[in-house]
Amino acid sequence: MDDDQRIHPSKVADDRASLTSFLDYQRATLAMKCAGLTGEQLKQKAIPTSGLTLLGLVRHAASVERSWFRFIVNAEDVKTPWPGEVDGTFAEFHVEDADVGEAFGVWREECARARAVASSIDSLDDTVNFRGETISLRYVLTHMIEEYARHNGHADLLREAIDGAVGE
Repeated sequence: MDDDQRIHPSKVADDRASLTSFLDYQRATLAMKCAGLTGEQLKQKAIPTSGLTLLGLVRHAASVERSWFRFIVNAEDVKTPWPGEVDGTFAEFHVEDADVGEAFGVWREECARARAVASSIDSLDDTVNFRGETISLRYVLTHMIEEYARHNGHADLLREAIDGAVGE
């Protein structure tokens, strides 16, 4: 993880550019945490007390991107790419038989579609109504940054447990 290719957010950008660039930075951080690992390493439950895997986090990120940007904000009739539950947890976290290339492809596609949805909305303050709640684009972008930041903390621990690699 010594080759940091992430684009760091501007320290003087306007609100929209700040939020979208911080979200892209968090997306790139997850990719960086997974870089250079084999499929088996990406599927490894590296912490004995947790079922989390790096590949599960990637699949979860794809589902969350799809849910917030396409289903909620853009009102598309889309379903999660990995539906259902296994043992009380979302199926996306069960990666034993998962296809690594498919997971990363779906995630990259959902990120691209999310960017397109966000850029198609005029203002951060524009809202959608979803299940009785009013939700702004500003909220969705902020929530997604928080979602990635939290899971990137998990990814830090997983990566270090897998091969000792540490980094921001």
